[in-house]
Amino acid sequence: MKNFTPKLKRLNLLLVLLLHVTSCSNSIQNQPATADGFQNIENALKDQFGKDAFYTDLTITYNQSIGNIVGVTVTEIPESLKMGQWNLTQGNWQQNSDIIIEVPVGTKASDFMFQLGETISLSKLGALVEQSIQKLKDEKQFENLTLSTARVFYPDNGDISKAEYFVNLQPENGGTTFRFRYSLNGNLISMNY
Repeated sequence: MKNFTPKLKRLNLLLVLLLHVTSCSNSIQNQPATADGFQNIENALKDQFGKDAFYTDLTITYNQSIGNIVGVTVTEIPESLKMGQWNLTQGNWQQNSDIIIEVPVGTKASDFMFQLGETISLSKLGALVEQSIQKLKDEKQFENLTLSTARVFYPDNGDISKAEYFVNLQPENGGTTFRFRYSLNGNLISMNY
């Protein structure tokens, strides 16, 4: 019995670790479109690509049947001029393509990319989704709105003052798309539907 107990403890530990890893990756698809939910998505991106990764594109799309789909164009080494286009769908990361970028002579590739953190934050984007839903409830009496797409828009010229958050919402059963544009500090730029 003594020889069997350490093996059982290792097997239990292995099962607990496996369940934890599986639940973390699958939980991203079920994260709500809130500040906390999007912060969890940001944490998953940092776990996957590193906390110092650089992005040129980041989109979160919600599909009612499969949950959140996260799409990014990302690199860990901007100077390499190589980026990868990745999607996270149903808990699985898949690289769709390799991208080689060009930058003007005398500039750094990182000048045309953004990082997740204080200036650009998925938590802020999630809070703006919540704010957009509340605005439509208050002003238009719409109920049961769901996220269609949330996106960080970063201009090709790298001018961070022109970066924006985009939020698209739809009624739960489809139909009209409500489009919101916000500055990085959360000021509403426009609302269209």
